[in-house]
Amino acid sequence: MADINEIYYNPENYVNRELSWIEFNYRVLSEARDKSIPLFERLKFLSITASNLDEFYMVRVASLKDMVHAKYTKPDIAGLKPSDQLEKISEKTHELVAVQYSTYNRSLLPALKQNGLRVISNHEELNEEEGSFVDSYFERDVYPVLTPMAVDSSRPFPLIRNKSLNIAALLKKKSGEEELEFAMVQVPSVLPRIVKLPSKEKGLQQVILLEEIIERNMERLFLNYNVITSSPFRVMRNADLTIDEEEAVDLLEEIQKQLKKRQWGEAIRLEVEEKMDKQLLKILKRELNISSGDIFSIAGPLDLTFLMKMYALKGFDHLKAVPYVPQQVPRLMNEEDIFTNIRKGDILLHHPYETFDPVVNFVKTAAKDPEVLAIKQTLYRVSGNSPIVAALAEAADNRKQVSVLVELKARFDEENNINWAKKLEKAGCHVIYGLVGLKTHSKITLVVRREEDGIRRYVHLGTGNYNDSTAKLYTDLGLMTCNPQIGEDATAVFNMLSGYSEPLQWNKLVMAPIWLRTRFLKMIRREIKNAGSGKPAKIIAKMNSLCDKEIIAALYEASCAGVKIQLIVRGICSLKAGVPGLSENISVHSIVGNFLEHARIFYFENDGSPELYLGSADWMPRNLDKRVEIMFPVEDEELKERILNILEIQLEDNVKAHILQPDGTYEKPDKRGRVQRNSQEEFCEAAVLSVKAELKKLNPQSSRVFVPTESQN
Repeated sequence: MADINEIYYNPENYVNRELSWIEFNYRVLSEARDKSIPLFERLKFLSITASNLDEFYMVRVASLKDMVHAKYTKPDIAGLKPSDQLEKISEKTHELVAVQYSTYNRSLLPALKQNGLRVISNHEELNEEEGSFVDSYFERDVYPVLTPMAVDSSRPFPLIRNKSLNIAALLKKKSGEEELEFAMVQVPSVLPRIVKLPSKEKGLQQVILLEEIIERNMERLFLNYNVITSSPFRVMRNADLTIDEEEAVDLLEEIQKQLKKRQWGEAIRLEVEEKMDKQLLKILKRELNISSGDIFSIAGPLDLTFLMKMYALKGFDHLKAVPYVPQQVPRLMNEEDIFTNIRKGDILLHHPYETFDPVVNFVKTAAKDPEVLAIKQTLYRVSGNSPIVAALAEAADNRKQVSVLVELKARFDEENNINWAKKLEKAGCHVIYGLVGLKTHSKITLVVRREEDGIRRYVHLGTGNYNDSTAKLYTDLGLMTCNPQIGEDATAVFNMLSGYSEPLQWNKLVMAPIWLRTRFLKMIRREIKNAGSGKPAKIIAKMNSLCDKEIIAALYEASCAGVKIQLIVRGICSLKAGVPGLSENISVHSIVGNFLEHARIFYFENDGSPELYLGSADWMPRNLDKRVEIMFPVEDEELKERILNILEIQLEDNVKAHILQPDGTYEKPDKRGRVQRNSQEEFCEAAVLSVKAELKKLNPQSSRVFVPTESQN
């Protein structure tokens, strides 16, 4: 057995999680390069790859650099030390950035011009009339906002804010007596980066980027100098918060302090214009203390996230996908209130194909209902103007017991969550700031209601956040139930979060970090045992990321035992699929489409008595060991059938799916001679048809069925 374990745990049989993430960003980039996709949607995908890369550097690369500084040399599951990982990441991300800009320059820019949008890449391209317009705009709107900064013996090199766009310059006094001097100016984020220019040509819009306008007018910022050379640059800093929770007297105050430091962390990546003067680059490299491997020479505009703003330009709707309107939930298309509907049977919600409104209404109705005694909820990421938070505050105002766990450590949402926590406390809610050493990532709402036959507990459990904005973009599943055993478990969850009291036993819910890992391993081993006895054995699992060594080793063992394993993993996948003698019974699909795949679904054949679970956790060490997560069963046969159908359609997707190959690359399925299947489009169509069928059922006399469109919603 030892030899077998050596095979299952051999580092050669694993993929480094960071390199797997880069492969995922390539899959997103492939959407930007796909000419069958509407042009402006391709802009959006390219913008997403840039945003993804920023976060990857600020968190993952930053973390690896911290390990190197701390002389941490323990290898990862793929046998790579932190220094090895940084070397490979640098090589792969430089290649990725080259493909990003090749896509922008060679494919997207020419296509935009052909379709009526000219992007002026360099201010030198402006004709006299355009130059005059740009200069007037600079004088009127830009110049008053700028703060030019020179560097000399009395003025040290300025602190450069994380992710800010700047222009560096070398100056020479007009008298010609002095040596070259360094100066810079920050491109103000308070002004639009995309500036529209007048166009005489019918049907043509022209735009130029703000940094080009500033660079054109640099001499007006340094009147006594000649500008010898100038170029934009951008710095990425370590944004990974390090908080000693054991020592922090006030977690909220400690996180607020750390957030201020995030802007000034160690410089870990420097983006410069490809044509930047060597002397200018040398100064930046020295002052920012950055290595050559972390410098990216860019053949185009820095920070491609501006393309998301370009997407918003008016007049190009014909180059965008038709917006999808989340549909009503057929089970709720009646005059009954939400509680009556839940009492009739469990309700499955499939977002964004079905609207998130029932979740919002669940909390809103509970806040107003005189029979509701208490509302308890976990909040990880919420929208900027959250109707759920407003409803919780209203519930407290209506003298209900309101307990809210606000996870202050939700990365890049810390500030937003601090603000919500303060507002909820002010409204009279009991606010819990998460647990020491753990992030609370579970998605659960409990409503306690007094009814004729006694107290009844209503529960919403989900795979995604209580965020009404992202619920239109992320694919997630939710369950509404008043199952007494789930209600009892939900009460236990909140008692644990607020008072650290663990019940003697659980009924239905499975929690991390208590025993979720153990349950998964137990169910995988049950399939191994069944396969060995010639019984039906199969696993289907859908998640965002898979990089837990123990789970992967168990899957390898299951594959070798003959268990058929079908995985749908959107992002990181440290498992190798289809390798003879190791994982030949495992397939991995990754779906990248208009919506971000976010649901977690786990199906186990269990000798013909299938078990199906939904949850908030991926198969990652952080989810299984360092977060409060909840997995919950779906037991209603009709709902199980519906979820299994979702999995089957995604496994048959041959338009937006990428299949992991034994060599670690991903390829799109061969569509030749096959019907094209786009799972996300199919779910959109199915949701519309379900609403039509329900309307027809409610009003059989009507010959026309009304379904809301974007403009009517």
